Amino acid sequence: MALGIFKRGGDSERAEMSFIDHLDVLRGHLFRSVIAIVIGAIVVAVFNKFFIRDVLLGPTHADFPTYGVLCRIGKALNLGGSLCMDGIGIKMQSTQVGAQFSMFFTVLLIGGIIIAFPYIFYEFWSFVKPALTQRERSKTRGVIFWVSFLFFLGVCFGYFVIAPYTIKFFAGFQLDENIENRWTISSYMDTIIPLVLGAGLAFQLPLVLFFLAKVGIVSGTYLAKVRKYSIVIIFIIAAVITPGPDIVSQMTVALPLLLLYEISILLARRVEKERAKEEKAEWS
Repeated sequence: MALGIFKRGGDSERAEMSFIDHLDVLRGHLFRSVIAIVIGAIVVAVFNKFFIRDVLLGPTHADFPTYGVLCRIGKALNLGGSLCMDGIGIKMQSTQVGAQFSMFFTVLLIGGIIIAFPYIFYEFWSFVKPALTQRERSKTRGVIFWVSFLFFLGVCFGYFVIAPYTIKFFAGFQLDENIENRWTISSYMDTIIPLVLGAGLAFQLPLVLFFLAKVGIVSGTYLAKVRKYSIVIIFIIAAVITPGPDIVSQMTVALPLLLLYEISILLARRVEKERAKEEKAEWS
């Protein structure tokens, strides 16, 4: 029995394959993706001091690039020192016997996934692509580049913008002056990793809405109609991501998300225009 998704004009050779054969093909893609992650993890392991001290713990250092850049931007915009931040003076601690050892492998895994992301998506796309018609394939050229580009752009935004604000806020927040902030390395990781990876996935918004427009689930007109609700949701997300009380930090996070939403509207409207032209050509 052939897998249904390959019956509507995709790769004829794949259409003749059984369900078990498709699983075997999928296993091959997954295996190669795992190999890519392992290679990425090896790179992180070889340069572990750089990735742990300078990258992972970077936002805790006073010389972290974001602090100086944001401070200069704030002064240039006559915002005073509202955007200026310093490194945090918190000593990390490990409260379990094997905590640092297990955390080391977590760093290798996450680092390997981030480094290998373009190849992982390439393998995923190679599995899905035969299900598309030739016309659909021509319209999705460059998808691997754009997905990877937006992912790394989001990761950089999460790491250089969102993470410093979040870490700085929690480092300075105290219920009482007698309560000292002393974090465990695992709690620090549990805060940083979701922020960075979450931002990488959030920056896929234009492509997600673009493909939803392609299949007719959303439209540019609808996205524009619900813009005001989307703006409220985006600012709520920004307020959650940046727990600081100042509006400047929330705007710093919200503006890129608003820009991505506007780009999504433009892409969806482009799909509408193309569909209208195709329908007009069919009727003429």
